Amino acid sequence: MSGLTSHSPRPIDIKLHRASRLLEVVFDNHMKCMLSCEFLRVYSPSAEVRGHGHGQEVLQTGKEDVNISAIEPIGNYAVKLTFSDGHDTGLYSWDYLYELGQNYEALWLEYLGKLSVAGIKRTTMT
Repeated sequence: MSGLTSHSPRPIDIKLHRASRLLEVVFDNHMKCMLSCEFLRVYSPSAEVRGHGHGQEVLQTGKEDVNISAIEPIGNYAVKLTFSDGHDTGLYSWDYLYELGQNYEALWLEYLGKLSVAGIKRTTMT
């Protein structure tokens, strides 16, 4: 991932749609994305999820019904998301949120593929 630069897109609006468990992010370059809470949880930038190096990622399972319980701005570069399962250790930089928004479909399919390979079935089909 690239570092935040003065040209990096920055969010101008972040809204949680609690009922549908979607986080809406609008960037200053007019890109708008709807990211599911489950997606954000399984792609948390925390060491708990990503590990401490390549190949140490931990597959997150059973997160279909997770929601975001709090959104805390961190300076002018990130947000800290607290999830309903208690997870709150990942800081989502503007660059990382943008990357997740741009690559949502491919990353979601990659996650579903990892679950399939592990023989894990999701309880909902969102």
